[in-house]
Amino acid sequence: MNLRLSTAPHVHHPVTTQRLMLFVIIALLPAAAAGVYAFGLPALLVLCISMASAVLSEFLWQKIARKPVRINDFSALVTGLILGLNLPATAPWWLAMIGSAFAVIIVKQLFGGLGDNFLNPAMAARAVLLASWPVHMTNYVAPTFFDSSIDAVATATPLVKPGTQLMDLFLGNIPGTIGEVSKAAILIGFLFLLITKTIQWQIPVVMVGSVALFSWMFGADPLAAILSGGVLFGAVFMATDYVTNPMTPWGQAIYAFGIGLIVSLIRQFGAYPEGVTYGILLMNIATPLIDRFLPRKIYGHQKEAKKA
Repeated sequence: MNLRLSTAPHVHHPVTTQRLMLFVIIALLPAAAAGVYAFGLPALLVLCISMASAVLSEFLWQKIARKPVRINDFSALVTGLILGLNLPATAPWWLAMIGSAFAVIIVKQLFGGLGDNFLNPAMAARAVLLASWPVHMTNYVAPTFFDSSIDAVATATPLVKPGTQLMDLFLGNIPGTIGEVSKAAILIGFLFLLITKTIQWQIPVVMVGSVALFSWMFGADPLAAILSGGVLFGAVFMATDYVTNPMTPWGQAIYAFGIGLIVSLIRQFGAYPEGVTYGILLMNIATPLIDRFLPRKIYGHQKEAKKA
């Protein structure tokens, strides 16, 4: 009888990276459709340019670096789509191109590719774009399909404005980025991710809950706080990134709680009215430290005997 020896892993799971990325894309489609419906063809153009630039950047880098081309795993497409949904519909075409190229090449590929990046690529790119071209990144317009009295607003991310109703925040009758305005669409994507077991509920729920808690402690309306800005979009689609969040359930809870705390502190005491981007990035950096103090239990590891 012939025996075949090979290195681990010996057990293969039917869920592949390609399938997971495809599920994320499907979950993002409601938010993308709502954004395009709200802001029209300019929003669709921004999304297309961002996705195309991300895929092309990964293809060219892997060709130049003589690495296997892995654009068929859809991870670059997901990065481009998430970044595009974090841009205003008024963003110029070159902004989407630069952001996607930075996310894929600088944040992802230079650190070893998928699975080795320590920051969320789309979030890191958004932070760089905000710092480099704040006017373009904060030039928000009101949705065209609503009869709104607000034509445009220039701010980091519009939060609660005088006269804004909770239903407007939920449905998307507010200025904002393409993907974050319709909270209803984001929740549809969240349900899909939960049903397909693409993500777990802990990180989004703890992050949103901590934002609500600290907003209440600071005297703000908790419901308005979680429906404003990019809290829900960040909680569902960016804080849950497999690579940049802790490995253990307790670690993930601490990570999500920290994001909510940072977001609330920036909103309450900072000059910047929104803090989701920086909250996620700071806790991405803290993830290795969290994993160090809350390590996973190794299968087969024997506990040390207690001393008498």
